[in-house]
Amino acid sequence: MQRKLTIMVDTEVYQGLRKVIGPGNISEFIQELLHSPIVHPNLESGYAEMANDTGREAEALEWAEMTFQDIVH
Repeated sequence: MQRKLTIMVDTEVYQGLRKVIGPGNISEFIQELLHSPIVHPNLESGYAEMANDTGREAEALEWAEMTFQDIVH
């Protein structure tokens, strides 16, 4: 379900949004920008935990290197 939200921004920000994002895309842009930090607020700490798992990181590096080799060939 979607809910309507009214926010106030200064004219410079509004004009920039219209120019860069497009007048019909501002709501979607803001939705995508805010979704992860609001819906998944502990995402950063989760990534930090994964980075500290040396076995997982070694496996991920191996996978990435194999993928790169596949692309090169």
